[in-house]
Amino acid sequence: MPAPVPGSAPGRRSGASRSGNRRLGVGLAAAALVGLAPAIAVPDAPRVTAVVAPAAAVTQPVPPGITGDLAPPPPPRVSVAPPRGQQPGPAPGIRAAARCAPPRADAPGVPSGPGSVSARLRLADVHQLATGRGQVIAVIDTGIAPHPLLGSRLRGGGDYLTGGDGLDDCDGHGTAVAGLLAAGPVRGERSTTPVGIAPQAQLLAIRQSSPSFDVPAPDGGRRAAGDTATLAEAVALAVRSGADVVNISEAVCLPAARAAAAGAALQAALRAATAADVVVVAAAGNVGSGGCTANGRGQVALPGWYDADVLTVGAVGPDDTPAPFTMPGPWVDVAAPGTGLRSLAVGGGTTGGLDGTSFAAPWVAGLAALVRERFPELTSTEVVDRIVATARRAPDGAGALGRGVVDPVAALTTLPARLTAGPEQLANAAALVAELPGTRPAPAEPPAPDRPLDLLAAAVLLAAAGVSVAVLRRRPRRG
Repeated sequence: MPAPVPGSAPGRRSGASRSGNRRLGVGLAAAALVGLAPAIAVPDAPRVTAVVAPAAAVTQPVPPGITGDLAPPPPPRVSVAPPRGQQPGPAPGIRAAARCAPPRADAPGVPSGPGSVSARLRLADVHQLATGRGQVIAVIDTGIAPHPLLGSRLRGGGDYLTGGDGLDDCDGHGTAVAGLLAAGPVRGERSTTPVGIAPQAQLLAIRQSSPSFDVPAPDGGRRAAGDTATLAEAVALAVRSGADVVNISEAVCLPAARAAAAGAALQAALRAATAADVVVVAAAGNVGSGGCTANGRGQVALPGWYDADVLTVGAVGPDDTPAPFTMPGPWVDVAAPGTGLRSLAVGGGTTGGLDGTSFAAPWVAGLAALVRERFPELTSTEVVDRIVATARRAPDGAGALGRGVVDPVAALTTLPARLTAGPEQLANAAALVAELPGTRPAPAEPPAPDRPLDLLAAAVLLAAAGVSVAVLRRRPRRG
């Protein structure tokens, strides 16, 4: 059957069933105890956590590959109840380590052209199919500052630092992530201002971490605010608050041998989110930040390591090859543009030069919202399957890009809605996957624009012609 018209079918997203699913999911206990070792806490501490930081990209080579068995361990003999996601209050002992001075808006760069991310992702075509209307995306980050391009679609969800509403951002990181997700044009205004991938989605701001604040550390010192314990609570709060999609542009890397010591609550929260029919998308992490090292040997990255319950995103440059900072690993599912981006700045305006897997993740989280709008009958797992199955294969010798680079047009037009084919059909997968312009060096003279293509009609014709849809099912759990 053709895909439903965006917003036409309430399906499983009806309020009554959705609320019941949320309560059921949050009440479930985790079936597996999977965690990470502490970055700063002592191994014997009763509550072992690790700092999770939104890391800026650094110019270091991609590790040649991760060796050894880094899959999550088998289910333990005990279960851990997920956090309740209570409304947060001020963090005990928190103090402002630095003056709240987020990066200011800069002068806009060159207007968007054929090689821009907007053109590469074909957002003009995408927004003819879906815009994120009716979807709620929770952004667990450094907070989101109000901005004219977010308008009334932004609301506060909570603040694990100061106990506020999440609408403060001392670092600019969460605001930039929000812009890539859902910045929308001002009515009646024509400009080169960035437009997010889901410009009509609702945003829920949850401030969970910030390098501008610190809290007491187990060793008696101080550490940056935000750890795996508060991240777990933030995920549960997002689910309780009605999020359809959760974006986590934070990551931490720790030795796999100690990984089961500290992440039980986070794993339980992610498992509960999946049970509650919520898509969770997370950044893969950046080499040189959050404990992620260049050699990568023996490390796992969180939250990505919890592969069955999170869609993990690496970063690519303009040519679809891995960005030099993107952290590889067998838990990486797909990749998205993560270099040279422009987004929203605190206080208004925009800022450019954004690099990192932090800024690749929102393209995929926003795409999940678009898929949920267009195919409201799909479960969260089926949404993830669809995004992974329609990704374009890309050069990747280091395991940094998972199944390839996301293709929003293919994710919104490939039929049938549920992609459930076996590995033997993978050879046919490219038949319905559209190539994105701008991913290869542009010609000296850009070609004249072609007549816009009716994307949905093209997909229907392909299906009628008997083109088989090959799809990769959700990755089997490892270990």
